[in-house]
Amino acid sequence: MGSVPVKGRRIWVTGASTGIGRAVALELARRGAVVVASARNERALNEMAEACGADRVFALPLDVTDRRATLQAADEIRRKLKGLDVAFLNAGICEYVDVSKFDSAVFERTMQVNFLSMVYGIEAILPLLRASDNAQLIGMSSTVAYRGLPRAEAYGASKAAIKHLFESLQIDLKREGISVSVVCPGFVRTPLTDRNDFPMPFRVEAEEAAERIVDGIEAGSPEIHFPKRFSIPFKLLALLPNRLYAAICSHMVKPR
Repeated sequence: MGSVPVKGRRIWVTGASTGIGRAVALELARRGAVVVASARNERALNEMAEACGADRVFALPLDVTDRRATLQAADEIRRKLKGLDVAFLNAGICEYVDVSKFDSAVFERTMQVNFLSMVYGIEAILPLLRASDNAQLIGMSSTVAYRGLPRAEAYGASKAAIKHLFESLQIDLKREGISVSVVCPGFVRTPLTDRNDFPMPFRVEAEEAAERIVDGIEAGSPEIHFPKRFSIPFKLLALLPNRLYAAICSHMVKPR
């Protein structure tokens, strides 16, 4: 699949009420796509739809952790738009692990929202994508998927699972003509990262992230990672032997 502009294409974005998802939905609409925006916050979705125009952004409230509701959302997209060309599965949360109070509930919540919701979304929209001439499936992972980081036992595991899932789908869906991409951003200014209590080098604004993501969608890039001044050095760092990598990362851990 070569470069395909998003103009005129029917695109579903989850986690679209805030942060990267909202910025991507707005950027897609700005470039002429027809966007179905999903999240739990119905008011925020409606405000975005009103601002962009009812023929450009359709609000479709959804709890992505509800498999049945996700399947019904796909049916609603089929009724509204008569099909779908692109799905950007983006919804997610971030919780950090305190190993002194190891709690499996953190892992359950994180995997349910970040990983299983994407599995539900893929199940729901694959039939629609198969009917498109230029189908694309995009999933939001993270640079943390490259290697383990302090306190990221749950969040990092969910993002690594997403990266593995989408890399596997790149192989299995290629024969069907469905382009698959995984997004691995560094730090982006969002309500989630605003809660972080550690330095975030090279953090970019959500609008810049959205431009990079939509550029990658149009280019059909298998992996969309940015900002390069962070993601490329971290890729190289991840290649270090385990003992050396762990020694370097141990300096990131705050003493208790």
